[in-house]
Amino acid sequence: MRRLIREPEPRLLAATALVAALAAALAVAGCAKKGPPSGGPPDLEPPRIESVVPDSGSAGVPRDVRVAITFSEGMEPNGTGQSVEFSPPVEIRQRRWSGRTMTLVLAESLRAERTYTLFIGGNARDRHGNNLADSRTVVFTTGPTFPAGGLEGDLEAVGFPAQGTLLWCYRDGRLPDSTARDFDALGIADRSGHFRVSGLETGTPWSIWAFADLNHNRSFEPGQDLLELADSSFTLTDAKPVVSGIRLKLINEKAPGRFIGVVTDTVSDGSGSLRLIVTAVADTTRRVLYEIPGSGSFDLRWDPGLYRVRAFRDSDRNRIWERKTEPASDEIEVRITPGAEVKGAAFLLYRHPVVEEPEP
Repeated sequence: MRRLIREPEPRLLAATALVAALAAALAVAGCAKKGPPSGGPPDLEPPRIESVVPDSGSAGVPRDVRVAITFSEGMEPNGTGQSVEFSPPVEIRQRRWSGRTMTLVLAESLRAERTYTLFIGGNARDRHGNNLADSRTVVFTTGPTFPAGGLEGDLEAVGFPAQGTLLWCYRDGRLPDSTARDFDALGIADRSGHFRVSGLETGTPWSIWAFADLNHNRSFEPGQDLLELADSSFTLTDAKPVVSGIRLKLINEKAPGRFIGVVTDTVSDGSGSLRLIVTAVADTTRRVLYEIPGSGSFDLRWDPGLYRVRAFRDSDRNRIWERKTEPASDEIEVRITPGAEVKGAAFLLYRHPVVEEPEP
């Protein structure tokens, strides 16, 4: 039996030829030399908050409000969403994104006649991993008028940046549950350490706790984070609703300090290396040797403590001071305090006399 072979139609032949030509062109393009990816320079600009609805200081906010936060650029949704919370605590049922705006859908209505603080933390970040430039607190009330009370002051941060330190505020001198984030109001320190907590009720004493989240896990952990109570409480009155000039100091006792100085050598030929011998007074087994640049200048970071320090010229590079042949400075004591700087240390090398031991 003969098979009938049908000749292809002219239009099918033309289409087949076009597909073959495109395939060949793509193959040639695939073999072409690849250039650097396009798209311009990397994004290093931190995002900022452009607007919040309701705005800070708003009164008469509906109890079923949907808070909307607009950022300067597209944000990473999960981390940014988790960086937003309320004080007093309010459960957020859903975080909806539309472009650069995040809308918060609350699990239940806000309470009547209540002031709330919305906190937008610095862990919020854009899609390129840049953290928010500045954290922000937004205070509003469901009552008809915004409370006139406020606390304002400055935080001195030693051994860590002041920016982002939280001010937990409690009514009636109540002590905090450091794990529950149960504060009645919340403030945040800026780059200079200045803070202002607004929307506070008058006629009641307020206490302030400064909380530095050094490990950035949004929860206080003893031994890692800092939590310090202000020296006194503050009573706000209708006649004087705002207390200003509050001074707080928070010290990170584990923060290293800086030791800055110079080694001068005018007695050797400059061969070998300049070094510092550093011994911890509290534990003489902790001895560290530092190599100093040829210029003699150094800028070192050490844990807090008391140290004995000597400079010498390690001519043979054996990492040991040879008193007979290598010039050295006198040994001095240096105390490093948390986050502080010791400047202007000067080590002058000279030939140390060799004391001969008497023969027996």
